[in-house]
Formats: sequence, structure tokens, C-alpha cells
Amino acid sequence: MRIHLSSVFVDDQDKALGFYTDVLGFVKKAEVPLGADRWLTVVSPDDPDGTELLLEPDGHPAVRPYRTALVKDGIPAASFAVDDVQAEFERLRGLGVRFTQEPLVTGPVTTAVLDDTCGNLIQIVHSA
Repeated sequence: MRIHLSSVFVDDQDKALGFYTDVLGFVKKAEVPLGADRWLTVVSPDDPDGTELLLEPDGHPAVRPYRTALVKDGIPAASFAVDDVQAEFERLRGLGVRFTQEPLVTGPVTTAVLDDTCGNLIQIVHSA
């Protein structure tokens, strides 16, 4: 068994697609119209057949209070592995990305947390 798909709820699929591709560097994998919304996924360019991230519309009434509570408490909705947290922090900050947690070393793990502009906090992480 392996993880095939994970999702983050987003308030605007077009804005999310732009952020996750143009800023974070993922590539679009699938885009299937579903009424007013789409089945919209991105993947790592390093693993195009790997785990897909669904940019899921936040229309369900439970989503916004849940996301608001997570953001208020500083809890990331997802975590993405990077080779160098400090370098990625500098690159993303140079692109105007807002971080809620600058790089933090905790033993063998380094993390930073960013705002994805679509209602979520996202953690980037590297484990030594």
C-alpha cells in the first residue's frame, strides 16, 4: 500500500494552481471539469507518477472553520520535503511568500512554515 493522493482545501483553484506551480514548483497533473469546480492535481516534477496533491475546493461548510482553526493555531495543512530548508526559504521569500515560521532546526529536522495564499499553512521540511 502507498499514498496515491492527498489534498489541501483551497479558496480559489486558479490562484492555488498558480501558487503551487509558479511559486512552489509543482506541475499540473490532472484537470477535469466537475461543474463549477475541477479535479485539479499537481505533482513534483521530480516524480511525475508519484503522489498527487488535489487542490480541492473549500465549499463544504466544515472546511472554513477547520482551516481557520488550524491557521490560528499555526498548524500546517500539509508538509513538503525539500533538500535545503534555508535555501528554499530564501528562494520563496524572494518571491514574496509570507512565512509564519522561519527555518527552525530541531535535532535532525529543519522546518519552516509558509502561507499558501489560499487559506492554508504549509510546512517545508528536511530530515538529516
